[in-house]
Amino acid sequence: MMKTDNQSPLPQSPQLQSFGSRSSDLATEDQFLKRLEVISQTAPNEAAKKEFLNKEIPAINKLFTRFLKNRKKVIDWSKIKPPPSEMVLNYKDLQSCSHEKTAQLANKLAVLKLNGGLGTTMGCTGPKSVIEVRSEKTFLDLSVQQIKEMNEHYNIKVPLVLMNSFNTHQETGKIIQKYKYSDVKIHSFNQSRFPRILKDNLMPVPDKLFGNDAEWYPPGHGDVFFALQNSGLLETLINEGKEYLFISNVDNLGAVVDFNILNMMDTEKCEYVMEVTNKTRADVKGGTLIEYEGKAKLLEIAQVPSAHVEEFKSIKKFKIFNTNNIWVNLKAIDRVLKQNLLDDMDIIINPKVADGKSILQLEIAAGAAIEFFNNSKGVNVPRSRFLPVKSTSDLFIVQSNLYSLEKGILVMNKNRPFTTVPLVKLGDNFKKVSDYQARFKGIPDILELDQLTVSGDVTFGANVVLKGTVIIVANHGSRIDIPEGSNFENKVISGNLRILDQ
Repeated sequence: MMKTDNQSPLPQSPQLQSFGSRSSDLATEDQFLKRLEVISQTAPNEAAKKEFLNKEIPAINKLFTRFLKNRKKVIDWSKIKPPPSEMVLNYKDLQSCSHEKTAQLANKLAVLKLNGGLGTTMGCTGPKSVIEVRSEKTFLDLSVQQIKEMNEHYNIKVPLVLMNSFNTHQETGKIIQKYKYSDVKIHSFNQSRFPRILKDNLMPVPDKLFGNDAEWYPPGHGDVFFALQNSGLLETLINEGKEYLFISNVDNLGAVVDFNILNMMDTEKCEYVMEVTNKTRADVKGGTLIEYEGKAKLLEIAQVPSAHVEEFKSIKKFKIFNTNNIWVNLKAIDRVLKQNLLDDMDIIINPKVADGKSILQLEIAAGAAIEFFNNSKGVNVPRSRFLPVKSTSDLFIVQSNLYSLEKGILVMNKNRPFTTVPLVKLGDNFKKVSDYQARFKGIPDILELDQLTVSGDVTFGANVVLKGTVIIVANHGSRIDIPEGSNFENKVISGNLRILDQ
């Protein structure tokens, strides 16, 4: 989901019980469609108008119609079951893929990165994928390097596919020019652009097709299947002999190609594989894989009845969550689209406030497609395959000595005594990348760190070592400077005095 600076999320629920004071206040399907057609008349040229009429309106109207039909429908909690062992395989039990089989599978593979997000939450402008995360390399640099190394090793040509949003598409087109001599073929396409709708009457917010981008939104990463088809890339990839597509978020630095997973998918004829991993304290809101009416299904917190939210967040019943690393058979995507099966994907109702208006975004998640593919499975993967960078706290971890960079892949330091990463919470003073960089003379040694909490005006000198649980709180109006070479283990540091020495 994309968030811009002028949006603030409202509490989510599986259904919205009322939108206006009377049902007559709500837009009908016909009124909604007529409004879209009026908006199309504001297109700057015939080509833009034709594309909106022929591609976007049918998709928008189809989602809206399904929303009207199912908006009061709730999931039957009594039918929810943890997935059986045959539905979720353990990664360590997968057969190792031989070098020869790896080369064969790699020739059939394409890698897709979801590249629709902006860097606004970290104080950056433009696509999030161009934020420098390690050794002066951006998310996109690392993705290209990984594929380049793999292609050279197996003498193959795995392409990189980028799904952009209208927020990132134009800038990404300029950025990828720097890779034209990298020997990695890059496909770039734009996902759909849907109008936000008013909560009170369900009418589209925009008056014009182009003008105020805040009135439009990309409808979630579940749009990837439809957008691939609309762009013509689905057909192109199949015609090039590609059979498998590995989808992941561009900001997940752990989402690298794994041929053991692809080998299992190929051997067992799975059309869809979702990577899941064990929940920690940081993951309680993540979507989980369940068995529902005998099939695999993704359950998101927005679909959970309020009486069961705490149960959903508990790791006792729901022990795994979706990493959004997804493997799909390309011909199967083509088939389910032609059969209109994905039209029944669950809708996530995302209420927000934008420009002072209470609005709704109707979104779909790529993981929700799992129930429409044959022989779908989950694979419980190591935590190392889920390493997202959503904040400067995450950036701190991936830039630390916990990891080294090998052929574009982050590898955990073998001297780390634990298999998990530390829980790091940097306060608002570190929220923007520029402020974060200014507050560290060097990233501390955190090989033996369990938890770090920093709040207030705090700066760090070079060669600092943090172990165990460290909490540093600068009182309002004061500042704490951690001196160069400091070594803290299981320390709580607070007050309004500057630390001059240990």
